Amino acid sequence: MRIKTIVSYDMDENCFILYDDDKNALIVDPGGRGEDIVSFLEEKELKTEAILLTHCHYDHVGALKQVKEKTGAKVYIGKGEEIVASSPTYNLSVYFDYALTSEYDCVLSDGEELQAGPFKVRAISTPGHTPGGCCYYIEDKAMLFSGDTLFMGSVGRSDFPGGNESLLHKNIREKLFTLPENTIVYCGHGPNTSIGYEKANNMYVGL
Repeated sequence: MRIKTIVSYDMDENCFILYDDDKNALIVDPGGRGEDIVSFLEEKELKTEAILLTHCHYDHVGALKQVKEKTGAKVYIGKGEEIVASSPTYNLSVYFDYALTSEYDCVLSDGEELQAGPFKVRAISTPGHTPGGCCYYIEDKAMLFSGDTLFMGSVGRSDFPGGNESLLHKNIREKLFTLPENTIVYCGHGPNTSIGYEKANNMYVGL
C-alpha cells in the first residue's frame, strides 16, 4: 500500500490517497487542491472506492464535490456528523463568507467496518472536536487516520460549535491510546506520529 499526501493551501490540511499496485484507491479528507487530487488519480489510473471524512469542517471537505463528481466514490462520515455536514455554522464556512454543505452516502457507527476494494477499514467514533468526529483504522497495516482528533504532541480544538473537550480527551485515551503502540497516526494537519509516541509525550491527554 502506498500513500500520497496532498496538503491544501487552506489551513495546511492533509488529504491522504491510499492506493495499491492493482490501482485501487481510497481518499481521506479531500480538503482542497481538487485539481491536484484528480490529476494524481488520473495519472496513476486509480479507481477510487471510497472517500472517508474524519469530520466535515470546511477545510477538510473543500474539494469533496469535485473529487466525488470525478470518481463516483461513496462518501462516508461518522454518526453524529450529519449536522456538521449540513450546517455552515457547524462546519465553520459561514465565518469565511460562504455557505458550504457536504453530501454523503453512508453514516458509520462506532466500530463499524467497511470494505472498499482491498481496504478493510474500521470506524472509531471520537467526538469532541466535532459532534461526529471519526478516526479510520486499518488494522493489518497499523494505520490510523485521525483527522483533527489527535496531532503530534497536541489534540484538536474543542471550542467550535459542537465541541467537547472532556469528551475529546476521553475518546483519545479510551479508543486511540488502546491501539497498538506501533500504529502510525496520519493527522489532519502537520506531521505523522504514532500511538506509542503520543502516549509517552502528549501533554494534553492525561493517562
